[in-house]
Amino acid sequence: MGERYTTARLTLAGERFEILVRPEPAFDFKRGKPLQIFNVLVAEVIFTDASKGLRASEEQLKKAFQTTDISKVADTILKRGELQLTIEQRRNLVDEKRKQIVAFIARHCVDPRTGFPHPPRRIEQAMEQIRMVVDPFKDGEEQARAVIDELRPILPLKIERLKIAVKVPAEYAAQTIGVAKNFASVKQEEWQRNGSWIGVVEMPAGLHSSFLERIGKVTHGNYQTKIIK
Repeated sequence: MGERYTTARLTLAGERFEILVRPEPAFDFKRGKPLQIFNVLVAEVIFTDASKGLRASEEQLKKAFQTTDISKVADTILKRGELQLTIEQRRNLVDEKRKQIVAFIARHCVDPRTGFPHPPRRIEQAMEQIRMVVDPFKDGEEQARAVIDELRPILPLKIERLKIAVKVPAEYAAQTIGVAKNFASVKQEEWQRNGSWIGVVEMPAGLHSSFLERIGKVTHGNYQTKIIK
């Protein structure tokens, strides 16, 4: 694979189709950036084997894609197919996806023995122990949920959400509501006659400590919370 171009391929209707693309624009396009497909393509050609220069016939395109429009076919290949990444691209994308997986587990899971989330580094080490293969293009949350059961024998995990009642004085209500909406979903809220705010929020258990820390800062410690069973 050269640095000036690479290949994206898709197997459809029993046939393999390939396009030659510029690595960086193709990488951005694959990740959803609004780029014109013709700014990604090296050549406006659909191949069955790019290395041999074998072009797909109109009949093959029509059968697989229901169109012979190069832009539509190339768009489908790049979005649904496999992009041959450069080494640096793949490394960066895998690292980014791994961080997403670790962050999801840290937010949504706790150690059932302590009720607290595991530190990110401990989660990473457990993933290394089971030799988890991170898919650079698969949704991070989906991969995280799939790997939790594999991690449990070496890292006790429990997915848990908390409902928390919060009460703050009137002068801190606006800031507190902003924090609550960033961390959680507000299930109920009520304003008292003295202007104080009471809300019931729901969040992943792993965010509880961070939520309390943030509420403490904006209210200077003038708050009350209670976990609702």
